[in-house]
Amino acid sequence: MSLVLVTGASRGIGAAVAEAFAARGDRLALVARDADALAEVARRCAEAGGDARVFVCDVTDGAAVDALAASVRDWAGTPDVVVNNAGLFEPGGILETSPEAFRRQMEVNVVSAFLVTRAFLAAMRARGSGRILMMGSVASIRGYPGGAAYGAAKHALLGLARSVRQEMLGTGVSVTTLLPGATRTGSWDGTDLPDDRFMPPEDIARVAVEVATLSGRTVVEEVLLRPDAGDI
Repeated sequence: MSLVLVTGASRGIGAAVAEAFAARGDRLALVARDADALAEVARRCAEAGGDARVFVCDVTDGAAVDALAASVRDWAGTPDVVVNNAGLFEPGGILETSPEAFRRQMEVNVVSAFLVTRAFLAAMRARGSGRILMMGSVASIRGYPGGAAYGAAKHALLGLARSVRQEMLGTGVSVTTLLPGATRTGSWDGTDLPDDRFMPPEDIARVAVEVATLSGRTVVEEVLLRPDAGDI
C-alpha cells in the first residue's frame, strides 16, 4: 500500500487520479479547498477500495502547506507519491488579462506545486524514494491565443519539474510531468463540442498510476497526451 497525496482532488482530473490509486488499495491524502466536494471524492475512494482522508488547504499559502505537511505526516508519514494537480484556467489574451488574474494563475498552477513539493521533498530524498507528478498541459509546450496567463503558468510548471528532476538524479526521487490536452472536465461545461472530442479524465488518471508505479530503476520524465482528433 502506498501513500498518495493529490492536490486539486475535489473534481476533474484530480478526483479521477485519486480514485484510480484507491482502486489499487492505496491510502489517499485528498487536498483542496472545498471540504464537501473532497468528502464526496473520499467516499468514492473508499468504495473503490482505498483509505482516503480529507485535508482542506489553500495550497498557494506557504503556512497552510506547512501545516498540511505536518498533518499528513502525523496521519500516515511521508507520501510515496505526490500529485501536484491543483490548477486554474481563466481565459484571456495578454491585453484582456489583468495583473491580478495573471498572478492568480501563477499562484495556483505553479507556486502551489513549488510549495507542496518543497514540503515533502527533503523527507523523500532522505528515505531514498518518492514520486513527484506534475499536472502540466499541452499549454506547457505551445502557446494558445486567449490563454496568456495559463500558458505562462504551465510553461513555468514544466520548467520547475525539469529543474527538480535534475536536482534529484540518483536520489531515488523521480519527477514526471503529464501534459494532457483537452480533457472532459467541468472546465469545459457549456461547450458545444461532443464528449468524444475530449479525452476522459480516467485515461489521464490511468497514465498517472502507471508512471508512478514503475520500478525505481525507471523514470518517465514527460508524457504528452492529446485527443485522438487533435488539439481543440
